Amino acid sequence: MATNYDIRPLQLYLQRNLEEIDRVFRANGLRYFLVSGTMLGAVRHNGFIPWDDDVDIAMPRADYERLLKEWKQLLPEYLEFVSAEQDEQYPLPYGKIQDARTTVVEKTYRKYIGGAYLDVFPLDGVPSGALARWWHFTRYLFWYKMLYYSWRDPYKHGHGMSSWVPLMVQKCMKRRFIHRRMRNILMKHDYDQSPFISEHYNRQRRFFPREVFGSPTPIEYEGAMLMGVEKPHEYLLEEYGDYMTLPPEDKRHQHMFFYLDLEHPYRDFIPTYEKWLKSEQTLPLTKNSRT
Repeated sequence: MATNYDIRPLQLYLQRNLEEIDRVFRANGLRYFLVSGTMLGAVRHNGFIPWDDDVDIAMPRADYERLLKEWKQLLPEYLEFVSAEQDEQYPLPYGKIQDARTTVVEKTYRKYIGGAYLDVFPLDGVPSGALARWWHFTRYLFWYKMLYYSWRDPYKHGHGMSSWVPLMVQKCMKRRFIHRRMRNILMKHDYDQSPFISEHYNRQRRFFPREVFGSPTPIEYEGAMLMGVEKPHEYLLEEYGDYMTLPPEDKRHQHMFFYLDLEHPYRDFIPTYEKWLKSEQTLPLTKNSRT
């Protein structure tokens, strides 16, 4: 079941939180950049891509680590920074800033519930040499795959051989061990000293000269001046190719969150969600969940 919701209210909700995060980060000297589809939206649409319903930012590792330690003092009470470093059940190798006043279930198979969120990617250095860089990404992607198997339904493709690897990973590897191995790889090369850097986004081997990100540079986004990369053309050309041409309509996808409620805290919904996970019956939607 996928939630059938109007995308614009969610975009505007995330925009308000993004502007608050921008204010907090600037006031406290934390560097950040709009990245991925959010940076593309800033350049091509001066805001959200019309069919996009998330926000992506990236932070140099030193700033990301400071946020990890100080977020309770830095962010307003309703915004939470969540990550694997704080919660071993968290299923992703990067963090999120989520709004505790809301409820989002993105994918049921992750069995993770939180609020409407912004993705926060740490930016790390990568080796300068091509061979060393290949080995760096190969090791990272191996552990990324192990992380995926650690929460994937083993029987997604049936009970045959395809179930063996995820079953073995879930039996033999603690998720915190996988996260620790990934973290060790990512933090080996200092962002501020490396000529090349990467967001290490999902399964990509993409990297950039550090000067492409440069210093956080103001760019308009939904009428607000937020911080983008210093060389947006070079960044977007590497990320998307012909980035100013709109994709065909059948390639324009939104998340289609399983459950979305912008009016009720996710903590209030946890008992209902846990009960549903055990019963595997139809999840009762609140009247505000189809926002």
